Amino acid sequence: MEKEQFLEVYRHSLSHILAKAVIEIFGKENVQYAIGPQIDDGLYYDFVLPRPVNKDDFKTIENKMREILKRKEDWTRKEVSRADALELFKDQKFKTELIQDLPEDELITIYETGDDFTDLCRGPHVENSQELLSAAFQIKTVSGAYWRGDENRDMLQRIYVYAFPSKQELKEHLKLIKEAMERDHKKIGPQLDLFMFDATAPGMPYWLPRGWKMFNALLEFWREVHERHGYQEIAAPQIQKKELWVTSGHWAHYRDGMFVVPGEAEDGSDTYCVKPMNCPNAIMVYKKDLHSYKDLPLRFSEVDVIHRKEKSGELNGLFRVQMFRQDDDHTFLMEEQIEDEISDIMDITGELYETFGLTYKAELSTRPDDFMGDPALWDKAEDALKNILIKKYGEENFEINEGDGAFYGPKIDLSMKDCLGREWQMGTIQLDFQLPLNFDLKYIDKDSEHKRPVMIHRAIFGSFERFIGILIENFKGAFPFWMSPYQVGIVPIRVEHNAYAKEIEDLLRQNRIRVEADYTDKNMKEKIKAFKQMKDPYIIVLGDREAEERTVSINLRGSNKQLQNVPLDTFIQMCVKMNKERTIDLIDSVEE
Repeated sequence: MEKEQFLEVYRHSLSHILAKAVIEIFGKENVQYAIGPQIDDGLYYDFVLPRPVNKDDFKTIENKMREILKRKEDWTRKEVSRADALELFKDQKFKTELIQDLPEDELITIYETGDDFTDLCRGPHVENSQELLSAAFQIKTVSGAYWRGDENRDMLQRIYVYAFPSKQELKEHLKLIKEAMERDHKKIGPQLDLFMFDATAPGMPYWLPRGWKMFNALLEFWREVHERHGYQEIAAPQIQKKELWVTSGHWAHYRDGMFVVPGEAEDGSDTYCVKPMNCPNAIMVYKKDLHSYKDLPLRFSEVDVIHRKEKSGELNGLFRVQMFRQDDDHTFLMEEQIEDEISDIMDITGELYETFGLTYKAELSTRPDDFMGDPALWDKAEDALKNILIKKYGEENFEINEGDGAFYGPKIDLSMKDCLGREWQMGTIQLDFQLPLNFDLKYIDKDSEHKRPVMIHRAIFGSFERFIGILIENFKGAFPFWMSPYQVGIVPIRVEHNAYAKEIEDLLRQNRIRVEADYTDKNMKEKIKAFKQMKDPYIIVLGDREAEERTVSINLRGSNKQLQNVPLDTFIQMCVKMNKERTIDLIDSVEE
């Protein structure tokens, strides 16, 4: 059995042990147990219990699980009829609902653990609990969860458990979790005054002055790269009539994720939608003129605000929001240009990600069940993307996600790995033959005939907000010099050094270096501490000697190292160099 299969069986079996332990503690008549799957680092089980589970209960539940494992009970798989299953679980409302929802011809299986616990489950599981005796597990947390994710259904208590085959693996994972918690962007972001949220706009971040400086540094980098590759940036309305979204297919396929502004007309003709995506905007711009094949490819990038309606329980800092800016592009091109264009997009992807020291991989997502359009066009599009990935990475170096494409076309998804080894779904490249058909897009080919262009939907960062959240955690708030909100903090030792400090501040600003200075008469150490807390890369300290010799003394972020008496011109050149080259590491020495 492969490790992944082993972990699935191991963790899923432990979820039954968790359910059995909870039932023994609270009493069978007091417990409704729902579902208990394995997850990436363990498992969870959902319950309705007579009282909330709290941290004081964790050790009790863990000890009961270990007690059950020591009984070395057999696990028995049985096939039962629908009637027998309903009778067996007649006092369990969630199990009953699951059984009733199964197809009439579905094979129903149960697993008995010992003589006193039965669960509805497909399996597979261990044959005896002694196989789990060496299990290393620890309750992670308890949270609320709606039955079947529906906020109108029962609220359950979800008990999460970390589970690994050995104590060492669990220990290493807990260490990783601790480090991840210390990097939590929801904690670091407000500490560094980058962003905030307010209950009046759930899931819609306010960018604070420091955060907006960083946001714009990232956007400037993005724009610079795309300018070199022939992209043109556009901006478009935030709300548009429903008819636009009906034509695009979003109304039929994405209605629940849209904020709708109803009108007064009975036929709904004056209903507007707050845009959840940018693609129809680029199409409207394309349709403004009749284009020649010589104009293609036409690349319309857009970083407007978009809104998507999310369930409140799914919102998660900058990672899952209802308002964000996506680094969108929609490119219109001829079929014979597809390979070269997507190859160029992959080059851009490499440049952007590698600037942050991040590695990535590509996955091909194919036709979903709710696809729109001609299956033949889908086959054609999927073959085109597959051939591009084979040529770029080799046949064995990308994965295929069957049925995970957008409703209008297949896509290449880009996942990125951060410094903790966590993978993030980031950019996407979607090949679309359908929307050009829906909107009757055309171009004039070399024979003066009307042809239909192909459309590429493409984002590399994805949501700027989400990408910044990932960067906050990746760098633990200590960003590379070029994207730090403020790059230099200036500390005049006494007020008589303020004039030299102001001169330096002006020179740095002239060289597009973001700088903040403290001209108060506070203690020098207090000023330095304040800038350190905000993680400014360089803090320069100015006293009599520096003012006389026109030098600076530099405190480097993250170290006790200081660079003494650095010529002012040299320091400015250092800063300009890091902004230009967008290096990850700070320059920490000065050549004589």
